[in-house]
Amino acid sequence: MTQFKAAAVQAAPAFLDLKGSVDKAIALIDEAGAKGVGLIAFPETWIPGYPWWIWLGAPAWGMQFVGRYFDNSIEVDSPEDKALREAVRRNNLTAVIGVSERAGGSLYMGQWIYGPDGEPIARRRKLKPTHVERTVFGESDGSHIAVHETPVGRLGALCCWEHLQPLTKYAMYAQNEQVHIASWPSFSLYTGAAYALGPEVNSAASQMYAVEGQCFVLASCGVVSQDMVDMLCDSPDKQQFLQAGGGHARIYGPDGTPLAEPLDPSEEGLLIADLDLSMIAYAKAAADPVGHYSRPDVFRLMFNDQPSPVAMTFGQGLKVQEDTREESGAEAS
Repeated sequence: MTQFKAAAVQAAPAFLDLKGSVDKAIALIDEAGAKGVGLIAFPETWIPGYPWWIWLGAPAWGMQFVGRYFDNSIEVDSPEDKALREAVRRNNLTAVIGVSERAGGSLYMGQWIYGPDGEPIARRRKLKPTHVERTVFGESDGSHIAVHETPVGRLGALCCWEHLQPLTKYAMYAQNEQVHIASWPSFSLYTGAAYALGPEVNSAASQMYAVEGQCFVLASCGVVSQDMVDMLCDSPDKQQFLQAGGGHARIYGPDGTPLAEPLDPSEEGLLIADLDLSMIAYAKAAADPVGHYSRPDVFRLMFNDQPSPVAMTFGQGLKVQEDTREESGAEAS
């Protein structure tokens, strides 16, 4: 389809509650489906919430949340995964859901992309967690910097400050991305003390992504609830580090035009806009940095998009060699 409704989620999860967050995600998916939305995008690690404690206190203090966060992170093919898939299928839409993905003993900052049939299109992971996020989450590899053919166009996704990585962005643009999901956690951390973490800089990053890539951008954004503040901020210094609110969801057109009226930073809901993919041609005509506006004879990106597993199994190859020897009558040395 070239024209459809898209929704960017601005809401707080059921913090550190896997079932509660999945139930709330399903309710938002059902709401989007009832409103005729063809694509819905959720914030970063929305299930079961962003681990704000890593910015608030000493690692020893934050250890109290480690087990609970691990237990409430979602696994592939779990009942919660299947429930999300069914909700997406039931509403016949495409969904990009930000999750803390549990795989073995590690966690990853995931964006799970489901098609209208409820089947997973991709389960990408953030390439490199930012700053103290690396105390919680692992890294991915170049195979997760990918754009996918979907019913709503060529769709890609990145998390948070991946939008400040010029080479990562260029690798995405080079794959002819038409619709981009920018998943953000919230912009209420270190308010007044760290401008780079605030809504001005990070909303601008989403908007500039749209202009540079000539694509539509759904910038979903989490909300910090008062319950989350009460749970995490147990001292005056922590209370000044994290505040309730911080929701700044946006939707931008391929020329950077805002396409939906923003919600109040403390309000929860869906930001909805009509997307028309035919408008991309007009933006590309002016400046296509991976096409007619590029100079590959001067600048070129080297991009390793191959998976990098921690272990490679050669057992099957050895078995084939042994079978071949037996068939030829050769003796193994």
